Amino acid sequence: MENAGVGGWPARRAQMTPDRTAFVFEGRAVTYAEVHERTTKLAARLRAAGVGAGDRVAYLGPNHPALAETMFATHLLGAIFVPLNFRLTAPEIGYMLDDCGPAVLIHAPECAEVVRALSGTTALLVPDVESWLAEGDSAPIDVRVGLDDLALILYTSGTTGRPKGALLSHANLVWNTFNMLIGVDVTSDEMTLISAPLFHVAALNQTLLPTFAKGGCSVIMPSWDVDACYELIEKHRITWMFGVTTMFAAFARSPRWATADLSSLRNLMSGGAPIPAALIRVYQERGLVFCQGYGLTETAPGATFLEAGQSVRKVGSAGVPVFFTNVRVVRPDLTGTAVGEPGEVLVQGPNVTPGYWQNPEATEAAFVAGGWLRTGDIGAFDDEGHLHLVDRVKDMYISGGENVYPAEVEGVLFEHPAVAEAAVVGVPDVTWGEVGRAFVVCRAAVTGEELREFLDGRLARYKIPRYFDLVDDLPRTGSGKLQKAALRGRPLNRPG
Repeated sequence: MENAGVGGWPARRAQMTPDRTAFVFEGRAVTYAEVHERTTKLAARLRAAGVGAGDRVAYLGPNHPALAETMFATHLLGAIFVPLNFRLTAPEIGYMLDDCGPAVLIHAPECAEVVRALSGTTALLVPDVESWLAEGDSAPIDVRVGLDDLALILYTSGTTGRPKGALLSHANLVWNTFNMLIGVDVTSDEMTLISAPLFHVAALNQTLLPTFAKGGCSVIMPSWDVDACYELIEKHRITWMFGVTTMFAAFARSPRWATADLSSLRNLMSGGAPIPAALIRVYQERGLVFCQGYGLTETAPGATFLEAGQSVRKVGSAGVPVFFTNVRVVRPDLTGTAVGEPGEVLVQGPNVTPGYWQNPEATEAAFVAGGWLRTGDIGAFDDEGHLHLVDRVKDMYISGGENVYPAEVEGVLFEHPAVAEAAVVGVPDVTWGEVGRAFVVCRAAVTGEELREFLDGRLARYKIPRYFDLVDDLPRTGSGKLQKAALRGRPLNRPG
C-alpha cells in the first residue's frame, strides 16, 4: 500500500477484521468492511470534486461516524482534514474557512442554518453525506501519502484572540497512537465510549484512533448527556471512556451514580485541564480506575500519562512523559527547574506539531532551540519524575509579591461539599497589586463568607480570594475549556 498515513487504516482493518464492529451510533452498528467501503466511496466523490493532495476538506457537525469517515476519506487522497466546532457562530466558522480555504465543506443537517449564514466561502457545500457517498465508486484508491504529510488542521479554542490552526502530520497521529497503546492496555475487544466532541483532539486522537487501530469498537454519542452515558455503559458494557472535569463531575452527581452497573469500565481517562484530586477520589472510592493525562492540541495531544497501576498512589499527578516523548520544566531562562520547583512545561517528540497553518510568526514563537514546544503551562516534577500541573502561565497572578496559581485554589474549593465548579481569576487591587476573585457554581446553599472560612487554614491567606461570585454556570469553549478572559471582564461585585 502506497498510503503510509491514517487514510490507509480502514483498508488495513477491513483486511484483518472485516466483520468486527468499528462504530455504533444510535443503535446502528458499522463493520470495518463497511467503513472501508464507505470511506472509499466518499474519497471517490471528493476526488471527483477536485480534492487532491494538500487540499483541505472541512467537516461541521456533532459527533457522528460520518466525521471519522470523512477524515479517513480525506486522508486517503493525501488531503488535509479540518474538523470544525459546530457550536460556533457563522462569523466564527467563516473566519476558519477563510483561513484554511477548504475545497469542500461537509456539514450535518443540524448546521444548515449556520452554513446558510456564511458569506464568501468558495467551498463546495455537501449537506447530505449519505446520498453523496452512495454515488461514489468503490474501486480501491491508493495515493502515495508520507508520514510527514499534513493530516489535520485543528483550530485552537480561541480563549484569547483569534484561534490558530494547529497542524498535525500523519506521523504526529501515528506516534500519538503508539504512545496511547503503550500507556493504556487497549484491547481488540475494547468498547470505547466517545462522549466528548470529535472536533476536539482528545476524543479523536486519544480514544477513537487507538481503538480503531486495535480493531475495537467506538460507541459514539451525538453529544454529552449524563443519562444517555449511563444507558450506553450498561447496554454496551463500555470498557473505556475519556472526559473532562465538567463531564465527570456531572456523571458523579447523578442519582444513578450509587446503583448503576459500572463493572465493565476498565479505565476512565481525563485531560484538557487538571481534574481536582477530590473528584478523582470519588471515582476511586467507587472502585473505578481513573487516569489523568496531560497534553494539548499541538502535541496530538498526549505529553504525559498516569498509568493505571499508579492511579491511586499518585492521585492528582498528570503522570510521566509518554513513551516516545520528552518533557522538561524550565525557568524563564530555559534552565531546568529543581524537584518541586514550578516552571513552564516544554514538550519535544514525534507527536509535536510542525507549527500553525499559514502563521510563521506564531510557529516561531511556539518553539525554543532544539524543537521544544512552549506549552504556556506551569508544572513541577516530583522526586519520582511525575508531572504535577500547577496552572497556565497566563492565569497565574501576583498578590503582594507572591505567585498565586488559581488551579490550586480551585482544587481546594472543590473539596467543599456545596461546590460543583469553581474558577478563580486575578483582579486589580490598590494594596496588593492583584487579589483573587472566585466564581463558584453551587450544588447546595452556601455563602461567600462560608467558602472563605473553609479555605482559611487550608490555603495561605494571600491565596484566599477576596471576592466570591455565586453563579449558575461558567463560560466554556466548545471543547469544555474555561473562558477565564470572559470572567475577568465581568463587573466586580462587593466582597461576598
